Amino acid sequence: MTSKTEWPSSLDDRELDELDRYLRAHTGEGDLLLDGVHGLLSALAVGPLLVLPDEWLHEVLHEPFADEDEGNRVLALLAKLNDSIIAELEVDAYEPILGEVDMEGGPMLSAAGWCEGFSRGIDLRAGLWESRLAEDPQLMELLGPVMALAVDEGILSADAEFEKLSDDEYDECLAQVPAVLGAVNRYWQAKPATEAEVEAMVRQQQPDSGDGNPPRQRSGHWVH
Repeated sequence: MTSKTEWPSSLDDRELDELDRYLRAHTGEGDLLLDGVHGLLSALAVGPLLVLPDEWLHEVLHEPFADEDEGNRVLALLAKLNDSIIAELEVDAYEPILGEVDMEGGPMLSAAGWCEGFSRGIDLRAGLWESRLAEDPQLMELLGPVMALAVDEGILSADAEFEKLSDDEYDECLAQVPAVLGAVNRYWQAKPATEAEVEAMVRQQQPDSGDGNPPRQRSGHWVH
C-alpha cells in the first residue's frame, strides 16, 4: 500500500510549513490561515458545483507577491493542497488540518479556523447549498457534526440556544469530519444540482455582499 506521504498530490511537512509561514506573513486579522484554507478547499471539493481558482483565491491571497518566483511557488503549493483533498477523499484518507490553541492545561486542537474556511467555501455557492439544505433534511443530517463544531466555535449562529460541546463531544465531532466530507461528496454526486437550482443561484448572486460577521482572531500552529 502506498503511504500518504508518497502520493504525488500530497504536500509533505516541509511544504505545509512553507505554505503556513507564507500565509502567516501575509494575512491580517480575520484572514484564513492554513487550517482555514484547508477548510475552504474542502468545502469546494465536496460541493455541488465546480469553483474555479479565480473565485476562491481572493479568500486566500491578500497581498501582491514579492516576485514571479514567489507567486509561482505559492500558487503551486495551493494547487497541490487542493489536489490532495480530492485524492484523499477518493481513498477515504482525508484528514482536516486543524489549528492549535493554548489553554491552561496545554495546547488543544481547534476546529475554528477549518470551520471558518469551510463556511466561506459554502458561501461561494450559497444559493445551491441553502436551497438544498432547506429542501432535503438528509444533507443537513450529513453535515451535523461539522455544523455542531461551527456553532460551538461561533462560526455559525443558531436559531436555538445550544450548550457548549463537552471535550468528548467536541473530539467525537472532530473524528467524524472525514466521514462527513465523504458522505457529502457522495450526496452531491448522487443528487447533483438541477438546472433550476443553478439558474436560481445565478440570479441571487451578487458581486460582493459581505457576510457582516466580525473577524475572528486565531493563534497557534496548524496540526495535521
